[in-house]
Amino acid sequence: PQGEILESNVTIGHNWCQDAGIYEFTMGATGDKVKGRYSFVYVFEDGEWKISHHHSSVMPEAILGPSPKPESSTPEPVPEPTPVEEEETVLA
Repeated sequence: PQGEILESNVTIGHNWCQDAGIYEFTMGATGDKVKGRYSFVYVFEDGEWKISHHHSSVMPEAILGPSPKPESSTPEPVPEPTPVEEEETVLA
């Protein structure tokens, strides 16, 4: 796969830095694209930068698919009441 960083947020500290963002991999065999979140923490140790932490995960949207459309807020029509025939009362 070949990766491309789409969004990168870098924080720099004393002898450390962090890079967190979103990247996209293109799969060589199929050309499919997969987006993922990532984070790296680097430390400056023994005169060189070293990776002390790395995490990647697939974006949940890629697994779940698009969110469902909300149901219409228009209420279902209420059926008209059926008329009831009244009985005729005869007083004697």
